[in-house]
Amino acid sequence: MAETRWLDEQEMAAWRGFLAASNLVARHLEQQLKDEAGLSHTQYEILVHLSASADGSLRMADLAERLVTSKSGLTYQVAQLEKAGLVGRRSCPSDVRGVFAYLTEHGTEVLRQAAPGHVGAVREALIDVLDREQLAVLAGALGEVARRLRS
Repeated sequence: MAETRWLDEQEMAAWRGFLAASNLVARHLEQQLKDEAGLSHTQYEILVHLSASADGSLRMADLAERLVTSKSGLTYQVAQLEKAGLVGRRSCPSDVRGVFAYLTEHGTEVLRQAAPGHVGAVREALIDVLDREQLAVLAGALGEVARRLRS
């Protein structure tokens, strides 16, 4: 059994800073979206991913992977969006087990209205707090963490 490598002072500061910042940013964005658009952050991200796809739809399994969430959690969120008329679901023509989520016209409109406030909140909470060099370091560092954890 390998010996535990405890975090040194700099590593602990980085870990604590990451935890505090990520939780505070997430809470800030969740509240902004709830107040201004009546959406959770996950629901907003679902709309964003669907709108970015070529035909406004994605297979549920692919959408779950992009959102880094469980299939059951995604199913719940899509069901809530479907009840609100923002998203629909249809069967995959080539695989009876496959289901596609698609963005409705109403969903497109809600996203169009919600996006400016959300981008403003992202800027306020994170982007405009950092200079360009800090943003580049953050993007590189967090991108590397994500790449390693996905593989």
